[in-house]
Amino acid sequence: MVRWLLLIILCFVPAAFAADKSLLVLGDSLSAGYGIDVEHGWVALLQERLTSRGYTYRVVNASISGDTTSGAYARLAELLRESRPEIAIVELGGNDGLRGLPLEEMYQNLSRIITQLLENETSVLLIPIQLPPNYGQIYTAKFQEVYQRLAEEHEVVAGKFLLDGIALNTDLMQADGIHPKANAQMLILDNIWPFLQPVLDGQNIDSKS
Repeated sequence: MVRWLLLIILCFVPAAFAADKSLLVLGDSLSAGYGIDVEHGWVALLQERLTSRGYTYRVVNASISGDTTSGAYARLAELLRESRPEIAIVELGGNDGLRGLPLEEMYQNLSRIITQLLENETSVLLIPIQLPPNYGQIYTAKFQEVYQRLAEEHEVVAGKFLLDGIALNTDLMQADGIHPKANAQMLILDNIWPFLQPVLDGQNIDSKS
């Protein structure tokens, strides 16, 4: 399944990028482009921005709508063998939270994912997720603490929530109130970029040393 998915993804990558470094996006529906055309999603826009700014990265979007941290961890080893990424953007945990799965289990899964990426010499950008306020102040606060804990323990870059400045704007959100519309995708990329660019530049420096 994963191998087949990656082959489809790579078919849409221009041949010019075939031998370049890769950037893996490991996420859920927020990165898979749920409810919109995938070419309008922020991951596709990321590839365009990288190319236009001279970064020679091939973006591999391995995000799956509905995926949990355990599901992502189960397929990570094969993803690493196939894509061999220099950088990974990890955007996971939303479905764990929405399903009320134990936070310690989510932490352990994300910790294993980050550890495996780092052992693969892959730089990690961790994207924190925020839950809707109706899940309760205590639970949502503890949920966000998981990401702070992971970033500190693994010494990885933590970005900000993809939907920061977006989630409460009905003009930018689909009817379900969870998934962003196509007109929000560039805003999502702009939320990510300030945290991703230093990682990109750090990789470029490392590769030249």
